[in-house]
Amino acid sequence: MAACLEELGLSLPEESFDEILTRAEKAQCSHLEFLERVMSPLAADRRQRSIERRVRNARFAEEGTVLEGFDWKFNPTIDRVQIEELATGDFVRRCDNLVFVGQSGLGKSRLIQAIGRRCCEVGHRVRYTTSAELLRELGASMADGTTPRCIRRWSRWDLLIIDEFGFDRLEREEYPQTASLLYKVIDGRTQKCSTALVTNIDFDKWGDYLGDAPLAMAFLDRLVDGAIITKFRGKSYRAHRAQKKPVTK
Repeated sequence: MAACLEELGLSLPEESFDEILTRAEKAQCSHLEFLERVMSPLAADRRQRSIERRVRNARFAEEGTVLEGFDWKFNPTIDRVQIEELATGDFVRRCDNLVFVGQSGLGKSRLIQAIGRRCCEVGHRVRYTTSAELLRELGASMADGTTPRCIRRWSRWDLLIIDEFGFDRLEREEYPQTASLLYKVIDGRTQKCSTALVTNIDFDKWGDYLGDAPLAMAFLDRLVDGAIITKFRGKSYRAHRAQKKPVTK
């Protein structure tokens, strides 16, 4: 049996198989119950390896970011119930977009990465990037003529997380045409898969940030219309942590 499983690419240590067989004989298991005892650990191992692969492919900025341990009491205005519902990944299944808006230091990035990790765990293909990284790659694609392929690559993920939108003014100024390419990425994903955007600038400032008011309106129409929008308010975690650090002389 163990040799047959190995032929199928299912690795089960021989001692584990013998142990399962012994227990099944003592319990007088049916054939189906015995098969389930053999296959369950193999299936669990394969599921875990698939999760680990999806998490690696997501390229989160903060490794091991999870919802467990998040300090919900520090900013009680953050809706824990909504965040945990988002972490089920149902919004990805529905192809809904998600927008987190709020000043820096409120935990938006940590929460979106924790949600992304949970989405990996339930089987969704997730990719995390910053707006600056995405703009640089789109700008480079213009230089080497690979823009269509680049846009298709960013359009294939079940959930694309674009963090720090609004932090990357220098990259946007270096590649002014990339704002329209960013729109093409969003447009190519609309109603087909989910995009999550994390930003520190309110919607009425997008025209100024993108440098093109009509493009900003089109961008908002594609990304925000019908999206789940969460506005963050409260105290800065970063400022709080900085105050708690001991002063070194």
